Amino acid sequence: MAVQELWLVRHGESVGNVAATQAEIDGLDAIPLDIRDADVPLSPTGEEQAEALGRWLDEHRGDLDVLWVSPYARARQTLAIAWGDGEEPAALAVDERLRDRELGILDLLTRRGVARLHPEETARRLHLGKFYHRPPGGESWADVALRLRSFLRDALAGPGERALLVAHDAVVMLVLYILLPMREEELLDFAVDHTVLNASVTHLVRGADGWRLETFSDVTHLQREGAEITVHPGNPDVEPE
Repeated sequence: MAVQELWLVRHGESVGNVAATQAEIDGLDAIPLDIRDADVPLSPTGEEQAEALGRWLDEHRGDLDVLWVSPYARARQTLAIAWGDGEEPAALAVDERLRDRELGILDLLTRRGVARLHPEETARRLHLGKFYHRPPGGESWADVALRLRSFLRDALAGPGERALLVAHDAVVMLVLYILLPMREEELLDFAVDHTVLNASVTHLVRGADGWRLETFSDVTHLQREGAEITVHPGNPDVEPE
């Protein structure tokens, strides 16, 4: 049976989220983080968020037939903590198509750094638009959507009717773009005032007329457990001005 219900979870706050936010506040050109993006772990707050997510997961564990996760450490750590005892579920599928968007030469740069060190990329982004701008060595939102179409074509065919996916904010946004579906301008308008919060849950249900969005970036479980709610928007070169 094909997947009929899909829960999308963003990883808990990472040390990269904290470093990027502080670098923007401090007006730095670059984010002082000497860790490969795939290896960036959760912050202490992110670990607490993952524990609170675990209480939500306890209520839904019996409903889940399939679990997928990004190979990046912050996503896998979120699921491992939430699942309990720091262990990943045996039936878990790790898929590299769920990894975060790659920024190429703009990796670890702040908005200020992008504008000062790569003004030509700022100009290209203004010309091409956020959806199609591909930094040298990196990916555009359209590139990420292409690999997610491949993933969803494979994954949503089943087996199992209810699935959980733990990944990144760009992945959550672009799954919505593909499944609802949205046009480019609809996605960018939606992203202006909708942020995928750390350790949030977005819920999609498939009906006779296609997929519908039941809840977006729900953090009720964090509020209930007294966990901090953190707002770390996505990569600076794709955020609204």
